[in-house]
Amino acid sequence: MKKVVTFGEIMLRLSPPGFKRFSQTYSFDVVYGGGESNVAVSLANYGFDSHFVSRIPDNDIGECAVMELRKRNVNTSHILRQGERLGIYFLETGAVSRGSKVIYDRAHSGMATIGAGMIDWERVLEGADWFHWTGITPAISQGAADACKEAIDTANAMGVTVSADLNYRKKLWKYGKAPGDIMPALVQGCDVILGNEEDAEKHFGLHPEGVDVTHVGSVDGKAYLSVLKQLKEMFPRAKKVITTLRGSISASHNTWSGVLYDGDTLYEAPTYQMTHIVDRVGGGDSFMGGLIYGLLTYADDQKALNFAVAASCLKHTIKGDSNLVTVAEVEKLMSGDASGRVSR
Repeated sequence: MKKVVTFGEIMLRLSPPGFKRFSQTYSFDVVYGGGESNVAVSLANYGFDSHFVSRIPDNDIGECAVMELRKRNVNTSHILRQGERLGIYFLETGAVSRGSKVIYDRAHSGMATIGAGMIDWERVLEGADWFHWTGITPAISQGAADACKEAIDTANAMGVTVSADLNYRKKLWKYGKAPGDIMPALVQGCDVILGNEEDAEKHFGLHPEGVDVTHVGSVDGKAYLSVLKQLKEMFPRAKKVITTLRGSISASHNTWSGVLYDGDTLYEAPTYQMTHIVDRVGGGDSFMGGLIYGLLTYADDQKALNFAVAASCLKHTIKGDSNLVTVAEVEKLMSGDASGRVSR
């Protein structure tokens, strides 16, 4: 069984029921999730030995977050039960021409106050096949960035494959450092890099010419080859660089695909029409979880990419942050069966 370790923050997500606006609601639906914990849940669903590392307060709300992970068969033994509070984010779900809105409340959370030296990374990564982090963690605080760098360096020294989802979040970089000050030193230790067009531009100043993310319709994967090549040149350790391709026709209707570049070949996945999106939060995380599974399971980059795109397509049908699907369900969609017929 493959062992994968993810590092980041799981949060309390509070959302008005249905498609209500914040100003309309008198109650909030509760979900626990976060970029890295969502990947951990996906991999546990696929049968991997999935470990999530974080710093979570030792109180009842923190315990609820840990219980949610345990319920999904994620190993939580390396979580530090420390810190003042659990991070929160509020989500107003958009529909049709109204986009979703996120408000963060993460100051002084357990992960925001983490630092280097708090986690015994050699013990955590013992026997691991893969370590995954995202650009969300170093955006929270300098301490979180330092802990992330410590983890990456240890994984490199131990021969553990390292992946990153660049995940640019404008609302989080508030502690006096710009992404360009922090991210390059972290990403240089990565073997697999995932990012979309905004991530590449905001972190490293790279932008595919002629691409408009607000353009209605599907996105041409070949237009991103120049950016993927530049990323690979900038970070020569990376064996594979990948981007997701989202065409936003409306908040409820997106096209979805992805491309992978290995230095020689550009692999392109099929494009899915997602016409009645239930919840798009966690779409990139579900892609990353599917990609890690595919790269560790199939000796075929094309099949791994196709698995990632299909897995993420299914996530858009599921309420909440995490992708609660099985390998069989993903492979069924990969085979071309998108009928949605009742399984009896």
